[in-house]
Amino acid sequence: MPADLNHPSPSLNATRARQGRWGSHVFWVLVISTVLAALVLFGAWSMRSGDLARVDHTRGATTQEEAQQGTTPQAPVKQGPAG
Repeated sequence: MPADLNHPSPSLNATRARQGRWGSHVFWVLVISTVLAALVLFGAWSMRSGDLARVDHTRGATTQEEAQQGTTPQAPVKQGPAG
């Protein structure tokens, strides 16, 4: 179909043509995605909260047998002055 020369199409500058429309749908996509990200973050934290609250897994080896089970090299114990 030939172009109508009597009624040319409206022209837009490059900046206007590249801009997206802001509407309520964009707002809701941002809100819902932020809420979902917060829920995932809270869920991951709550699954590991028991491990994060414990300190016994960070105390180190108490016996020679426990120390030999680990993969870190053994080092002599640093002793402070008696008192």
